[in-house]
Amino acid sequence: MKKTAISLICLAFIFNSCKVQDRVVIKEVVKTPEVIYPKNVILMIGDGMGLGQISAGMYHQGNKTILEEFPVVGIHKPAAFGKLITDSAAAATSFACGVKTYNGAIGVDKDTIPVKTILEEAEEKGLATGLVATSTIVHATPASFIAHNKSRKNYEEIATEFLATEIDLFIGGGKKYFDRRADDRNLLNEFKGYQLSHYAEQELDEIEFDPNKNVAYLTSDADPIPAAQGRDYLIPASKKAVEFLDKKASQGFFLMIEGSQIDWGGHANNSDYILTEFSDFDKAISAVLDFAKTDGETLVIVTADHETGGYAIQEESTMDSLVTAFTSTYHTGTMIPVFAYGPQAERFAGIYENTEIYHKMREAFNWISTMQKN
Repeated sequence: MKKTAISLICLAFIFNSCKVQDRVVIKEVVKTPEVIYPKNVILMIGDGMGLGQISAGMYHQGNKTILEEFPVVGIHKPAAFGKLITDSAAAATSFACGVKTYNGAIGVDKDTIPVKTILEEAEEKGLATGLVATSTIVHATPASFIAHNKSRKNYEEIATEFLATEIDLFIGGGKKYFDRRADDRNLLNEFKGYQLSHYAEQELDEIEFDPNKNVAYLTSDADPIPAAQGRDYLIPASKKAVEFLDKKASQGFFLMIEGSQIDWGGHANNSDYILTEFSDFDKAISAVLDFAKTDGETLVIVTADHETGGYAIQEESTMDSLVTAFTSTYHTGTMIPVFAYGPQAERFAGIYENTEIYHKMREAFNWISTMQKN
């Protein structure tokens, strides 16, 4: 190659190198979205409420349910340890503690070893806590969030455990397990620092909750009556509970609300019972969702522990006239829908074991977990 050509190539290389060196490179800075965690978590459990109950309840209400306003829907697998068909105790313990356990277990694992509940963890972290149910407050579902017992039937033993954890609010039936006991103790005299009342003294609507005290209200002596017979406290109790707990602790709160008697309608193979209980629960969900929409810092999760009755809508049905049938008087193994609204709601999409409800709630709270999932 001639010297002139080589010189021209070298000059071109030098020129282009200078251009690269002088070039201004503009990098786009991408900001990572801020992760928002809820201050409050409200878990609402429609006991025995499968897709059949939700569908029939929706059609019965003119093809509408507040559940349609939840943007995230998932499905959980409700099996117990060693049993495909769970009961309420094992299922609620899975939600409360994150472990699979045997039917009848209250806050203990398959070896009857106590497991700390999410309500107890919330108390340790300075959050306010509450339980509301349309069953007795010592019944399987609410009991699994505060007690540890080998059997769900040990109601008086479970009642004593309400003294061991300083729960900020509980509302439900079962007064006799506190004040007319085989051991002659009157536990109602042992709740110190509580604003305590019951159905025979005053109506729930008449009580102004004192945020400087804890609150306990017993709605009946034994099981509360069905909504169709006049029980009307779930909606006001749900409203008062979220407002009270919101004022009670600046750190936030954990609240479990159970529509207990949807399940009882399934056991009785009574469609009207299911529909009236679903309607009552649906209105309570609406009240809680109104709070969450205004608050902006509350995660609401709605699900069931299991389906009861194998409840199905039959071919002859119309929107205005449901014809239904049952395949069982007990629980079934069908998977259960999960509805979520609020910060971290997206965690509840997909299909997962019922134990994941516990882990997802902890993750939503941004609590670092070292617990083995199972």
